[in-house]
Amino acid sequence: MSTEDDPRPPSRDDQVAALRPVYQADLADGLDRFFEPRCESCPWCGSARLVPRLRTRDLIQHKPGTFVLDRCEDCRHTFQNPRLSPAGLEFYYRDFYDGLGEKQLGNTFAARTKMYEQRARSLLAHAPAPKNWLDVGTGHGHFCESARTVYPDTAFDGLDFTDGAELAERAGRVERGYRGSFPELAADLAGHYDVVSMFHYLEHSTEPERELAAAHTAVRPGGHLLIEVPDPDSRYSRLLGRWWLPWLQPQHLHFVPVENLRRRLTELGFTVVAEQHAEPHDPVDLLAGTWLALDTVAPRDNLPWLPKPPTGSARALRAAVLIAGIPALVLGTLLDRFAVKPLSHRLGVSNAYRLVARRD
Repeated sequence: MSTEDDPRPPSRDDQVAALRPVYQADLADGLDRFFEPRCESCPWCGSARLVPRLRTRDLIQHKPGTFVLDRCEDCRHTFQNPRLSPAGLEFYYRDFYDGLGEKQLGNTFAARTKMYEQRARSLLAHAPAPKNWLDVGTGHGHFCESARTVYPDTAFDGLDFTDGAELAERAGRVERGYRGSFPELAADLAGHYDVVSMFHYLEHSTEPERELAAAHTAVRPGGHLLIEVPDPDSRYSRLLGRWWLPWLQPQHLHFVPVENLRRRLTELGFTVVAEQHAEPHDPVDLLAGTWLALDTVAPRDNLPWLPKPPTGSARALRAAVLIAGIPALVLGTLLDRFAVKPLSHRLGVSNAYRLVARRD
């Protein structure tokens, strides 16, 4: 039936069925084209002393492939090796933030208002009244919308390599939405912003040092750069192993220890004026780890990168596994929020850190 005859949007199963031939064609030639050649030296310091830190699969979308994180024994930088190629980035990001995944993730991001406001307030002591602010990796602009309640007189712009920034502009969450690569757009934004923020953006970048240089270009002297990233030194990263959500393979390419980031910002011409670990901790580690384990054990959902949809018995078994896991999910939530969060920094399990740096 045509969409004129039936105005209802297609069901998820219909969407998956339409996408399945496309994904199967993508996978017909194997996965090699999705990866660059293995790197033999650390992309942060150049050392050849690399050791494997994690080997895992895609635990979120369950797309095929195996992903390896190596750790530099000299500077402790952790990075995906071999790294996704441009074709791999397109394949593994597809239907994650957009398409099939857009509605679910959009609802998740939209519901995190208090977290966004807390991020914005972390700058108040250093920049109480910025004139304008660029949020890099803005997605659909939900941070900017919430931050405006903290800074009502600040003009917020957003930048993203997807169409999210343009959608954010049309929705009124940002005044200007830039689509593209920050390093490539930075020259046109030189010295324009009082504040540039990067919240859980740097780890997605193929070249994080170029992103930092772009930020130095875009921030005017005396302005501030606000960065938040996963903390690879969190004890949870070792205790939970591949079930630690911030590993987020294969999307996360780089994990920078805080000392490395502080040093590189100083070399670029910034002064780090604040470092936070307790405040940016997101209390979801045990809940998320439990969910990832249950989702891995249960039969697969209907996904277009799988050759065929699950049978009725497989769907029933999946539902039974997830229902049986509800007590564990509830326990994980309670421990995350009420037992661990107040002590996260003291216990060394904070899953993120935040730096505020002033451009000299």
